[in-house]
Amino acid sequence: MSKKKVVVSLGHESLGYTTLEQRDAVKVTAKALADLVEADYQLTITHSNGPQVSMIHKAMTELRRVYIDYTPAPMCVCSAMSQGYVGYDIQSALRAELINRGISKPVSTILTQVTVDPYDEAFYEPNKVIGRYMSKEDAEIELKKGNYVQETPGKGFRRVVAAPKPLEIVEIDAIRTLADADQVVIACGGGGIPVIDQKGVLKGASAVIEKDAIAGKLAAELKTEELIILTNVECVYEDYNTAGQKPIASMTVSQARELITAGQFESGTMLPKIEAAISYLEEVPSGKVLITSMACVKDAIRGKKGTIITA
Repeated sequence: MSKKKVVVSLGHESLGYTTLEQRDAVKVTAKALADLVEADYQLTITHSNGPQVSMIHKAMTELRRVYIDYTPAPMCVCSAMSQGYVGYDIQSALRAELINRGISKPVSTILTQVTVDPYDEAFYEPNKVIGRYMSKEDAEIELKKGNYVQETPGKGFRRVVAAPKPLEIVEIDAIRTLADADQVVIACGGGGIPVIDQKGVLKGASAVIEKDAIAGKLAAELKTEELIILTNVECVYEDYNTAGQKPIASMTVSQARELITAGQFESGTMLPKIEAAISYLEEVPSGKVLITSMACVKDAIRGKKGTIITA
């Protein structure tokens, strides 16, 4: 029996928010991922990086403040750093867990670039807050550089960057080759390193890419049979966080669109996941999407928990 190819998208809960939290969190995450490997899934894994890239950006900015000879790291470099360090922790923990279960399987991380449109509307209305709190003076310096900042009353100012839509996954052939060889691949971490194609030369963009959006695109590009989105809730709910919330065991793309129109999904949390599911199923109508939590994934792949979305 051939293995079922799947893209697994990991949220913040799978990684923690600090280096120490991440070290412990990935050990738990590795057990859930190993459960999928044992269930005969071929995994391509992508993950969030919000807290990690923000921490790196903050550290590199502070380094420049203390040592003026250092050049501040641009967002694309911070994204690459986060991909490497998060990927390292995941692949190390997962490899150890697989070996502990008697499974010999390579686990690799690919630093992945993703092209974006320089004229994407997101560049004109950036909304992703990153990095440290700044004084008004430091914020003015950022504004003079052409960057955007946002004030939080009582705390200070923080940098704001764009979240453009992904166009092309540059290293998709390498990812596909490893996946076809039945290796576990970690790719497109944090949405990928955003780059702009300038006549064949890739230039880093001052942006971040929504990790749910890239998960849907990655699954579509690989033509996987399934997209599994792991988040902090057991399933998708209608009227979420109200006294009348109702779990949704399954829905179609058309039903999902109706619920979006009805305002059922919050823009910063569940909505991007539903949109990713729709974009994947439009390209791979024979596929399915499972949305559930890390703790429930073992039961969810058996149809006992979670939400299934189909075309």
